[in-house]
Amino acid sequence: MNKVLKTLAAVSLLASLAGCAGKSGSSAAGSASDKTIKVGATLVPHAEILKEAVAPELEKEGWKLEVVEFSDYVLPNQSLNDGDLDANYYQTLAYMQNANDANEKNGFKLAAVAGVHIEPMGFYSEKLKDIKDLQDGAKIAVPNDADNEDRGLRFLIAEGLLNDPKKDGQLVDTDFNGKSDVNPHNYEIHAMAADSLPRDLPDVDLAVINGNYALEAKLPDTNPALVVESFDKKATVARTNFIVVNEKDKDSEKTKALVKAVQSDAVKKYIEDKYKGSVIASFIDADGNAQ
Repeated sequence: MNKVLKTLAAVSLLASLAGCAGKSGSSAAGSASDKTIKVGATLVPHAEILKEAVAPELEKEGWKLEVVEFSDYVLPNQSLNDGDLDANYYQTLAYMQNANDANEKNGFKLAAVAGVHIEPMGFYSEKLKDIKDLQDGAKIAVPNDADNEDRGLRFLIAEGLLNDPKKDGQLVDTDFNGKSDVNPHNYEIHAMAADSLPRDLPDVDLAVINGNYALEAKLPDTNPALVVESFDKKATVARTNFIVVNEKDKDSEKTKALVKAVQSDAVKKYIEDKYKGSVIASFIDADGNAQ
């Protein structure tokens, strides 16, 4: 009987030790996985910036970056809220706040922790080398959705091609066609689908094109922008794309490491070299302060 009891005790001890070893291994694996930062992003330029510029900076500090690509604007925030991501990178502050407001009952509490870039509009042309060569009566195309048409017209005014009508509200309510005080050079202003503007470039003298569509058409390589949109502080905050996390994770080690890598000199240089003005670095916080 004593022999049996001793045998059972030995088996029990071995099982206990095996269980401890299993838990120890599991804990080590969990610790290793904690060095992986999982970020959701849309493809261009967000995922490119993360994979090609941010990942090497994180690796220097012992972190691994996993990029999950999305083709829509809804799932990245839902996945972040559900805990499937550590962060996402694709949206402006206004979009994030709308997501928080719309999903308040579902507990959305997302926070912007680091501004990364802006996709400015640019003046593009296959016929001109300099904006000064634009002739009276030239054909100018702008996006036809209300927000971007207004933005494009304001860009033309800022560069002195049109005059400000001094009217309240959006400029899309103003008829700029025909020679007048607001259009002294009698430019033909054509509102066209934003995504078609790169394809329609041969048919106009000048087109005001959003940065993302310019990138997709590889215009920075074939026809770099003649002029790139500039921003005051208010516009900079409104147009910047941010790294977004769950509010509870704002001060986590992963978030701190990601912010440091994203807003590094190496990432800024990558953006400048890769996108040639169709994407510009905007390293700010959610209040618009430079980082």
